[in-house]
Amino acid sequence: MGSISTQTHANSTNSYRVLASFCGKDNSPATNMNMSNWIESYNPSNNTWHRISSIPGLIENHTLKGFAMVSIGDSVYIIGGRLCHKEASHEADETMELDLEVLPSVLRYNVHANVWSKCAPLMLPRYDFACTTLDDKIYVAGGQYLLESARGTSSAEVYDPALDQWKPLPSMSTMRYKCVGVTWQGKIHVVGGFVGGGDMIGSPGPYIMERSSAEVFDTVTAKWDFVPRMWELDVPPNQIVAINERLFSSGDCFKAWKGHIEVFDGKLNMWSEVHGSNSYNLSGSPIATSDTSGDDWPPMQRLYLTMAPIDNQLYFIVGYRMPGEVPKTSSKVHVFNTLANGDGWKSFAPLEEEGEKELCCHCCVLKQV
Repeated sequence: MGSISTQTHANSTNSYRVLASFCGKDNSPATNMNMSNWIESYNPSNNTWHRISSIPGLIENHTLKGFAMVSIGDSVYIIGGRLCHKEASHEADETMELDLEVLPSVLRYNVHANVWSKCAPLMLPRYDFACTTLDDKIYVAGGQYLLESARGTSSAEVYDPALDQWKPLPSMSTMRYKCVGVTWQGKIHVVGGFVGGGDMIGSPGPYIMERSSAEVFDTVTAKWDFVPRMWELDVPPNQIVAINERLFSSGDCFKAWKGHIEVFDGKLNMWSEVHGSNSYNLSGSPIATSDTSGDDWPPMQRLYLTMAPIDNQLYFIVGYRMPGEVPKTSSKVHVFNTLANGDGWKSFAPLEEEGEKELCCHCCVLKQV
């Protein structure tokens, strides 16, 4: 695996930013941090991160999870999610997380102007839902709307930023949550998920075939089509992204990195391993840092992983818990060239920071004009 010269990529990636929402993983005395969500911006042209804003309206140590973050134009949208409260446990040196409510709220953040504004709320509060964009509109489908139930929903809706208005769409044929949304071949794809009214996480259930299916929405006919076996597992995908009309995935919601990248063949309706993508380990193998030497230090534990598609490249944003008594996070960006013939991996130098953080939703890519 090679290293990337920042000058090599400066011209091709300077107009892009990868935006991600994090929250503190714990509020131990060593960090004494407010664990509420913030937004970070990654510049792929020079491998720099900047904390650009906090999500407004959150009380200290209240976090938003299971929401969607997508970009249109110069803005990102924070959609739905479940509100949680993090507090230190009195019995152990750990942080407890209490779910409070499912939110219908939608926020718009103009990155260039650094301005937040409230948008029309979702028609149905939801979290762990599919979300994607097409023709400057935001589409959401599925998800959960009750904290105390494992029941998903089949409902879908679309948001028009120009009108600041949500409109209902026809319902899918299946109720599903932890499903993944992706725009592909001009249509809205809702892939995988836990499916069915009584489908419990981790249970075998009677809905295995539906879990590996997809629902495809045609915006012209306003109809859903059921596509069986578009996802090979009955465990929901972690993330699916599109590059040049090809779909890529790296794992499922229980194992975000399965050891390689897979690409979907629409004609054969099957996933296959991308050649050369298995030559690097993102699972938490030892990474040399300024505080370690020799071979006696333990491997790092991966805290999060998310993918960002930029041109022909897949950017893997990965965070590792660093070994040692003081909580630290090592953030590293690994890049895979989807057009490479062989080993397409490159990497940037890691960034070390105090405290541990967790990714609260998958990242999104913003192209600056």
